[in-house]
Amino acid sequence: MRKKLIVLSLMFVCTGAIAQNHEAAEVLRTAQLANTYFMKKYSDPTIPTNVGRIRSSNLWTRAVYYEGLMALYNIDANQDYINYTDRWADFHQWTARNGIEATNADDQCCQQVYLERYIQTGHQKMLQHVKDNLDHQIQTGRTDYWTWIDAIQMCMPVYSHLFRITGEQKYLDYAMDAYLWNRNTCGGGLFNEEEGLWWRDKDFVPPYKEKDGSNCYWSRGSGWVYAALVRVMTDIEQTKKKSRTVKKYYKQLLNDFLLMSDALQKCQRTDGFWNPSLVCPANYGGKELTGTALFLYGMSWGISHKLLQSEKYLPVCYKAWEGLKACVHQDGFLGWVQGTGKQPESSQPVTYTRVPDFEDYGTGCFLLAASEYYHLLLKK
Repeated sequence: MRKKLIVLSLMFVCTGAIAQNHEAAEVLRTAQLANTYFMKKYSDPTIPTNVGRIRSSNLWTRAVYYEGLMALYNIDANQDYINYTDRWADFHQWTARNGIEATNADDQCCQQVYLERYIQTGHQKMLQHVKDNLDHQIQTGRTDYWTWIDAIQMCMPVYSHLFRITGEQKYLDYAMDAYLWNRNTCGGGLFNEEEGLWWRDKDFVPPYKEKDGSNCYWSRGSGWVYAALVRVMTDIEQTKKKSRTVKKYYKQLLNDFLLMSDALQKCQRTDGFWNPSLVCPANYGGKELTGTALFLYGMSWGISHKLLQSEKYLPVCYKAWEGLKACVHQDGFLGWVQGTGKQPESSQPVTYTRVPDFEDYGTGCFLLAASEYYHLLLKK
């Protein structure tokens, strides 16, 4: 009898593991499909974009795509991904958009990818211009460049990556000073601790209200911050020697991450998505991929790192993935992507078939989410 029980237990465990691995494999195939569509459509990564005007292809929208591609590479070590990335970065000479003196976070975002490639290879060309750029910005003596919350994702992880690589705390010090200025001072402070969500910039802090009198929290805006917290905390975790100050920084970021997680869990839609206007479905409520993907990315990471309770947040992740999976067309095109802008009403209407003005960052957000969710499924 005892042997039968043992056999049955082993069968149950094996069946669960097989189902789990099957689910993870499906996530990977879906991510590959979306990425293949993008790489095929934009086969030459050096060609500038032409939406309204010509912009070099190392602008922020494309940089976010490569963040996602690097995450995909971590679960699918396809050399084509590296070749595609290095062709793009070589063309731009591993330099911030608009050069070493750039101080706009949108121009600096691409440097996250350069430093990730440096971590993988140790090639100096991938590092030096980034270091020169951040040193220049620090030397200006200003920490008030990040006047909108998207900038936290675009640039803060560049600084934390360089801290992780060099061990020089000045880079994390600057990043935290800039983050806290945005959080506590810009526009009177862009993070509402009471509600755990972020106003996009000074134009949306009270007395600005949505139609029903609620605060205006743009989904993708809060998503950018949520993703940045994950990326910066990961860099701190990967740094062996941590000063008391660095540990204090981590505690601050973790506290904000937990406040956001609780708030986001409460305002998820029943279909797994989050509204473009997070707490006001009456004003541009509806399905939207990018914010949803960034929230799944963060929550999956939080559960995997035992910072979020799986009992509370796993169901949120399950629903979010089901929603995101339904955005993927048979050819890999992603529907329900809100185009560029800064608020819920930007680039509306968002639909399953509408092609956004830029496809790259939507794909990047999707790949970040799928890759981190894949890790979570294998760890459950």
